[in-house]
Amino acid sequence: MRLLVLGRLGQVATELARLSGEGHEIRCLGRDEADLSQPEAAMGAVRRVLEAFRPEAVINAAAWTGVDAAEAQEDVAQALNADAPAGIARLAAEAGLPFVQISTDYVFDGAGESPFAPDAATAPLGAYGRSKLVGEEGVAGAANPAGWAILRTSWVFSAHGANFVKTMLRLGAERDALRIVADQVGGPTPAAALARACVTIAETLAADPGRSGIYHFSGVPDISWAGFASEIMAQAGLDCRIEEIPSSDYPTPATRPLNSRLDCRSTEAVFGLTRPDWRPALDRVLTELEARP
Repeated sequence: MRLLVLGRLGQVATELARLSGEGHEIRCLGRDEADLSQPEAAMGAVRRVLEAFRPEAVINAAAWTGVDAAEAQEDVAQALNADAPAGIARLAAEAGLPFVQISTDYVFDGAGESPFAPDAATAPLGAYGRSKLVGEEGVAGAANPAGWAILRTSWVFSAHGANFVKTMLRLGAERDALRIVADQVGGPTPAAALARACVTIAETLAADPGRSGIYHFSGVPDISWAGFASEIMAQAGLDCRIEEIPSSDYPTPATRPLNSRLDCRSTEAVFGLTRPDWRPALDRVLTELEARP
């Protein structure tokens, strides 16, 4: 399948690029070609690439992911997470191409302990979640007859870019102990598994646009940040003690949802995608990082 991916350097875009040649031709469009922080100007560049590359589906893996920074720069977050996806979704609809948009658990308020279903009420706690929710509304509003999907995920990690695993490895090598919040619970998601899920969904929509909608995909088992940190230390062989603390002991500009559990059953039923076990995926990420110079 020929796929156009918005984004080039992010965790999921990097993993999508790795799938090129495995039965797929993937073109990643970076900021140097289409700066999505300037959506109106970027749409012209996206349209030209659509006409030249002639993809069979479009995946948006580009986003503003600075949760705390979004509180001070919500206009930038809105441009990248709301205006740009809506514009790309409209271009995909005009071209008759299925469109897959990656979203986040931050569209929910994190109340309770039950996993959030795709049709659960949304109530973002901060600027990042608000921007992603507006982006979802723009994608759904494009009413793409060729098919569309919003894939919400959580706690993405890989050997690329900035993420919790790499931060823990760095700090764990420097310190004897780390204080990590234990009352925020979610499913760490391997970027590689998320990339493959996006491709599977794009392929399915190309064959059956009627499967359009909002879906969830996150790793299993659900765990707290502190529990995740402990597993990182154990697998990496780092002698760094993890001290569990409540979120109130670690204030941040943006409020994090305490419950990031996602109900992924409809994703498995419709696309055959089971939740990936993040523990062997973590081992693979650590192996890749160790192999680097």
